[in-house]
Amino acid sequence: MKILYHACCGVCSLYPIKLMREEEIDFALYYANPNIHPYQEWKERKKTFVTVAESNRVPYFIDKEYPLERFLKEQLTHENRCAYCYRSRLTLAAKKAVEEGYDAFSTTLLISPYQNRELIVATGGEIAKEHGLEFYDRDFREGFQYAQDTSVEQGLYRQKYCGCIFSERDRYQKRKKKQDE
Repeated sequence: MKILYHACCGVCSLYPIKLMREEEIDFALYYANPNIHPYQEWKERKKTFVTVAESNRVPYFIDKEYPLERFLKEQLTHENRCAYCYRSRLTLAAKKAVEEGYDAFSTTLLISPYQNRELIVATGGEIAKEHGLEFYDRDFREGFQYAQDTSVEQGLYRQKYCGCIFSERDRYQKRKKKQDE
């Protein structure tokens, strides 16, 4: 099986890279994240993604488009902003997988204990059917701490929030509330 991994960032890619190499699975990474805000954050995550991919000699693709206005407009019209975010990024990954001749796609979002795994897997499965692919729904959460520790050892940039403007707000509002208590 040949798998294209949507990568939310370089750090979250570390553990999947390790496992795929150990298991000799043919894979590549794909950076497509129209949700990241602000633009400087998007650039910093992309830079770390490239560093991780190149230092591990992993083939990769980058979606260089940054359609923030379109993404926010769509996200604001959906009841569940995370569901829209997952769908938009996984759809990009599925389209790229078809374009590049991959059999399956997945996402490094599956490493995070902070993401809605069930929703990601369900969404990925639906999109896979729509594009004639398989969604590789491996649970990478056991490697979350490995990725965090490795990123510290390698001096990699680690983001402080999921990526969208709403997750940034939520993170820092929670911190402020704790400080105010």
